[in-house]
Amino acid sequence: MKKKKRILLIAGLIVIAAVITAAFLALSRSRMNNETVLEFGMFTGSNWDVESATSFVIIDKAVKRFEEEHPGVKIHYYSGVLKEDYSEWFSRKLLEGEAPDVFMVLSSDFNQLCSMGVMKNLNEQMEKDKDFQEEKFYSTALESGTYLGSQYALPYEAVPTLIFVNKTLLNREGLTIPDQDWTWEELYEICEAVTKDADGDGKLDQFGTYNYGWLDAAYSNGVTPFAADGKSCDFTNPGMKEAFRFISKINDLYEGRQVTMEDFNAGNVAFMPLTFAEYRTYKTYPYKIKKYRNFRWDCVTFPAGPQGGNLSEMDTLLMGINKMTEHEELAWEFLKLLTYDEEIQMDIFRYSQGASVLKSVTSSDEAEAILQADMEDGEKVIDSQLLSRILEEGKIVPKFKKYEQALSLSENMINKMLEEDSDIESSLKVLQKTIEAYLKQ
Repeated sequence: MKKKKRILLIAGLIVIAAVITAAFLALSRSRMNNETVLEFGMFTGSNWDVESATSFVIIDKAVKRFEEEHPGVKIHYYSGVLKEDYSEWFSRKLLEGEAPDVFMVLSSDFNQLCSMGVMKNLNEQMEKDKDFQEEKFYSTALESGTYLGSQYALPYEAVPTLIFVNKTLLNREGLTIPDQDWTWEELYEICEAVTKDADGDGKLDQFGTYNYGWLDAAYSNGVTPFAADGKSCDFTNPGMKEAFRFISKINDLYEGRQVTMEDFNAGNVAFMPLTFAEYRTYKTYPYKIKKYRNFRWDCVTFPAGPQGGNLSEMDTLLMGINKMTEHEELAWEFLKLLTYDEEIQMDIFRYSQGASVLKSVTSSDEAEAILQADMEDGEKVIDSQLLSRILEEGKIVPKFKKYEQALSLSENMINKMLEEDSDIESSLKVLQKTIEAYLKQ
């Protein structure tokens, strides 16, 4: 048995070596034939942490088309880099002086790469390209690629967050699914109605929400905790206090019981935040059979707070150009093909899990038809006009270097505040000072 495993391992290594050698030889032949080689940096799989079997289809189609339209130019990329290894891979390429000409940019890396001078400022290309119109992008998606007022990346794909609705539970309780303009008050009324001891054992076992938190409430009440540049925070304004009080009010319904994912998976929770990528993945075959198969479900917008709207977080996958590229114009044309071309952007709906960043594509009947084709009979896809509205009004995930750490620190302090039922006014003042001090370190 050990000998067999050793043989299989050796055979596998030989295959890998052959593939790498073939790629190297192809690249060498291109250079020997005086072909221009444009390096593209990308990772394998989904940016949204859902299962994906078609991650290369869009890129391969774009590469083929670009090479056909630009004789003598070849696009080269490495196909085995996982998302979790991408930052390290890119840093290594950067240190070796071999950073790609055009590359995907993870949200967590964007500000750092801009501040280091790695990414090219795209303002000049955008202004002198008469065929390029910023208005074609969703403004929030385009804004996600700005740094200190300049455009350093273009959005390639967008994923907003929606609210998962357990239709089976609501129907059982004689309640209707909220419409797209619902409010905090309606959410609370539903949570109050469904939270109960359903099996009569003296313990609550049915709940209104799981994982709906203070940040969701803040966004839908028109406030954000962190400045875009990551230099300051604001946890003490009236809208933020209102959001915390609302979350505390919902938590009080659960009488100290911690709602878990197991409760949700068992069909005992009415609402949960869910990304559009998860919606697309787990609403369709074959992944539908793996999750949420015991009850019928759908998605709606987030409920609006008194000072906000039906807003939620939106994340984008960005692409940029290496400031040191020797092929500036070709790099711009390839970047524009991936992010600005309607045919390539329509493929986001065909082969990926997110939404196009172009208004004309996402709001189109064709995009809605593609989404609907993936659904089972009797299931209704999210309306394209509603999806378009959610994208246009979405709250951008901050991209400053300390965001993840600052958010985690905030979460820990806020959870303790809510669990201990501390005075919100004084607790938020302490939180404000603590996070401000951390951001200034």
